[in-house]
Amino acid sequence: MASATPSATASAFEYAPAPESRSVVDIAPSYGLFIDGEFTEAADGKVFKTVSPSTEEVLSEIARAGEADVDRAVKAARRAFEKWSALPGSERAKYLFRIARIIQERSRELAVLETLDNGKPIKETRDADLPLVAAHFFYYAGWADKLDHAGFGANPRPLGVAGQVIPWNFPLLMLAWKIAPALATGNTVVLKPAETTPLSALFFADICRQAGLPKGVVNILPGYGDAGAALVEHPDVNKVAFTGSTAVGKAIARQVAGTAKKVTLELGGKGANIVFDDAPIDQAVEGIVTGIFFNQGQVCCAGSRLLVQESIHDELLDSLKRRLSTLRLGDPLDKNTDIGAINSAEQLARISSLVEQGEAEGAERWSPSCELPSSGYWFAPTLFTNVTQAHTVARDEIFGPVLSVLTFRTPDEAVAKANNSQYGLSAGIWTEKGSRILAVASKLRAGVIWSNTFNKFDPTSPFGGYKESGYGREGGRHGLEAYLDV
Repeated sequence: MASATPSATASAFEYAPAPESRSVVDIAPSYGLFIDGEFTEAADGKVFKTVSPSTEEVLSEIARAGEADVDRAVKAARRAFEKWSALPGSERAKYLFRIARIIQERSRELAVLETLDNGKPIKETRDADLPLVAAHFFYYAGWADKLDHAGFGANPRPLGVAGQVIPWNFPLLMLAWKIAPALATGNTVVLKPAETTPLSALFFADICRQAGLPKGVVNILPGYGDAGAALVEHPDVNKVAFTGSTAVGKAIARQVAGTAKKVTLELGGKGANIVFDDAPIDQAVEGIVTGIFFNQGQVCCAGSRLLVQESIHDELLDSLKRRLSTLRLGDPLDKNTDIGAINSAEQLARISSLVEQGEAEGAERWSPSCELPSSGYWFAPTLFTNVTQAHTVARDEIFGPVLSVLTFRTPDEAVAKANNSQYGLSAGIWTEKGSRILAVASKLRAGVIWSNTFNKFDPTSPFGGYKESGYGREGGRHGLEAYLDV
């Protein structure tokens, strides 16, 4: 595996570094909470620092929201709701279209910011995250004046104040998934970004001001889990939307039980990527790499379990190992980088612990030879073979660049192994037979199933899971329902 910095013995085909300029983004030394259209200090004056995972450099000091700040933000959102919900859908749409266009105009700046704060490669933030963020706002802007025709009956009404808690793996994209449908349907929002990645949400607050969005319609509260819990528990929040771990999702479900709050939970996953013996091997290998090493495997719908038909196991594994040896790990701002940094020291420790457990249980670990940078949080792409369904690495969500390889002989066995999980978020099927794709897909208990591709997203498609992967759907027409009284 190549490092992102060429060595003295570099061949003629080595890449020269191609770093994106940091100068396109101006990060202030400190940021406040965004409440009622203004940036403000936390009530108790608490702050925290956000660091760049690739260098451990402190990027900025951020105000840390507490219970009093949550109450202030919810009250601001409640005040704004009356006028915002009374606007004709066509007027709300204008704000969403404006936000979408500003995101496009500032996409390079936002892509660099996201890479600095999250650690993922610039080519992912530039080519995947930011285009999808803008697309979600454009898409839901189009729905704002058509809610009567969405299939939820005549004149569906907004719920009120939406409390939204998002994770650190796709900070700006998860914000778009939550805020765009909420605003389109006439709700107001209080959003808590993850404590390790608050910057792009705060820049989005500035975009809201730039777009002339009325005060209080969107409020951004950086903070820790206590702020998220206070937001979920607040008696004047009508809708809770959460993306994150299954453990926290279960706690939220317990918190809102017995209340009138509407809830959507998008939680963990342990997606199966099923490769049949007639699959095009090279195409499948690219899909496997995308499925598990995109965003360093820090993806809830990652294809972290590879199920390979026994007859092609050796051929596919050889090809996969060759491909992994060509991936480039290093500076996330380098446009040649494939594998960036793990988001935090805490997440790196979790990945390392689960991988060590996999080895201790007898699974065979392999990584390409790889020089890790001396500072920052890094983990080399890793394969586990000789894995059984009883192994921890085949059951638990690792949320890192770690792939467990299992085999099967028949389609029924593939389906049984794929469904043998407490999760049910995603799956992939690789075969040249359309009839097999349809037959297998109909038996898989997963919310999103890709055929001959993986990790393809579109704002028109609903996304969500079964079992411990949560409930409710985000995206598409289905994503409107969670924000409407139907």
